[in-house]
Amino acid sequence: MRILVVDDSRAMRMIVSRVLRQAGYGESTIEEAENGLQALEIIRAGVPDLVLSDWNMPEMTGIELLRKLQEEQIAVTFGFVTSEHTPEMREQAIAAGAKFLLTKPFTPDSFQEVLSTTLA
Repeated sequence: MRILVVDDSRAMRMIVSRVLRQAGYGESTIEEAENGLQALEIIRAGVPDLVLSDWNMPEMTGIELLRKLQEEQIAVTFGFVTSEHTPEMREQAIAAGAKFLLTKPFTPDSFQEVLSTTLA
């Protein structure tokens, strides 16, 4: 499985990658992007199995990335991992095609729970 982790914080990308390994995804290839624009280029070059994106980032936000993927008809399993969470954000995310919105802080168990359902 190929997973793309998109977050403007290098530390957070490392934490997400570590928690993914702890949640049982250690055999996956985990790639990183520091914003939505960089992620878009990576996805265009080869669609990963899963994109885990922060919401607020410079250059292109996570929701802008998701909407751009929809506009370009690039089908990818997409979820948000973000510290911000409002009912409006969840509504926007689901309407744009996100499979889930996981809030920080998260645990290996919360990742396992949401990903086992999403990737089934």
